[in-house]
Amino acid sequence: MAMWYRKLGREVHERLMRKVLIEWRRAPSIVRVERPFRLERARKLGYKAKQGVVVVRVRLIRGPFNRRRPDSGRRPKRMGVYGIAAWKSWRQVAEERAARKFPNLEVLNSYWVADDGMYRYFEVILVDCNAPTVRSDPLYSGICGREAPRRRVARRLRERQKKTIEYLKKTLLPKLKTGQ
Repeated sequence: MAMWYRKLGREVHERLMRKVLIEWRRAPSIVRVERPFRLERARKLGYKAKQGVVVVRVRLIRGPFNRRRPDSGRRPKRMGVYGIAAWKSWRQVAEERAARKFPNLEVLNSYWVADDGMYRYFEVILVDCNAPTVRSDPLYSGICGREAPRRRVARRLRERQKKTIEYLKKTLLPKLKTGQ
């Protein structure tokens, strides 16, 4: 079922997905799941089936980012109601909500799962830094190490940004030290 978007015979999988989305709609907005829906995507982002690694599905309501229409007098062009873009991505909002629900876990990464007419679904991979299986794993040392920043989501630190910082340290620091 997890590979439905890669196989042929799309209409069969659409019917299956419709049933899954009906179940998800009836569930709470933030749910801990037993295993990821898109397993290969989760593994690419650092998921391992071990103690201390948790997957959470987050449901976000879809719709435009419109402000409340002001009731004092001004011309419609200056109302500031339409054409306002959100500051954060849907993915960032999902990560922050999951981090708020599970305050003892750190956000590793997240990915899109599904959309329907009303909601958008993301799965967020969370890591328990106090679990011994996670502490001994070198993959999670950047998140759970001594010098690792806590509450990474609040500062929008994800794997991509972390890799960029590591790349800059490798390329720029040697040049600065030699004085080139």
